Amino acid sequence: MTTSPPSATATERLEALGFTLPRVGEGGKYVEHRSLGSCVYVSGQLPFKDGVLLGQGIVGRDVETEAARGLARHAVVNCLAVAAQAVGGLDRVRIVQMLVFVAGTPDLGQQSRVADAASDLLIEVLGENGRHARTAIGVAGLPLNSPVEIQMVCTAV
Repeated sequence: MTTSPPSATATERLEALGFTLPRVGEGGKYVEHRSLGSCVYVSGQLPFKDGVLLGQGIVGRDVETEAARGLARHAVVNCLAVAAQAVGGLDRVRIVQMLVFVAGTPDLGQQSRVADAASDLLIEVLGENGRHARTAIGVAGLPLNSPVEIQMVCTAV
């Protein structure tokens, strides 16, 4: 749980959890987000930190569930960075929906547990604006052999 006072900003709450928003890079063949009306669609984000992918492999075979939960937290922080840039700051972000893709063994069954780590972070940082609809999906593989990828839809408050 966050140790920040309730009056802290979203950025301060994020920092209390040991995270800072990374710089958002330029997209190649696609954009990091697309706005349509009041909705911002954030492209899938992997668990990069300082340009390094923090893990590779299949959850339940190469990656433990607890490690995948940590990777999900990093991926969702990357989503928050894109969302904050799109709406003018982290305190203006309201999450509408999150899709969590987990590359796992066919019998894993822990996709929701992995996704819970990202959901918890959103609520700790954004409060009620972090509550969201969610889907956790098991897949055979993800880009760069990442164990986790997160996509989200948000709006500005």
